Amino acid sequence: MANINKMTYPLFFNQVETIKLYDPISEFLGVFEQGLVEFSYLDIVKTAGHSCATVAGAYLVTLKALKELYPHSVPERGGIRVSIRNSFDEGVTGVIATVISQITGATEISGFKGIATKFVRHSLMDFNADIMGEYQFTRLDTGASVVLVYEPNIPIDSRQQELMQKSLMGSASDEEKALFGHIWQERVRKILLYKGETPLVKIIQTQK
Repeated sequence: MANINKMTYPLFFNQVETIKLYDPISEFLGVFEQGLVEFSYLDIVKTAGHSCATVAGAYLVTLKALKELYPHSVPERGGIRVSIRNSFDEGVTGVIATVISQITGATEISGFKGIATKFVRHSLMDFNADIMGEYQFTRLDTGASVVLVYEPNIPIDSRQQELMQKSLMGSASDEEKALFGHIWQERVRKILLYKGETPLVKIIQTQK
């Protein structure tokens, strides 16, 4: 049984680069000093409820897009439009959208309606987008945009499928359950801390 008095998680989460943004509404309402807000991979996992290749990829896509759009300044939360090629209910698109939304503030229709036309967050995310890649991030102030794709070309451990099935069926031992969790998160670790020559997140189009 899990120790409910202390939250524990894979330590490699702490090695993942954080994402810092300027959030004007948080500054306006006195939430964060100078509106500076910082998201860690752990923050995203708390919202998603799990850590997997999809969640990791959405985090990395957002990180790379923001670096590209704001090379010399802090990204503005709520100042970015996000377009996604797939429909919201297709595959894991909903999970990806939730991660991107948490970081950027962009939502389809559920977001904040604003205060006197300022700080609006809704209608900044759209799906079924006619774009060259999977995701497009666009600055509202300058119109600069970047289109990206995510290809998690990290091999899956050959033991994963069998251990997953046994765990789902309730026939796995405690050792097998622990091994499955380790194998699962080890692939996530390799994705998040990847240093190979071919990037897992690729920029395929930019517009300044």
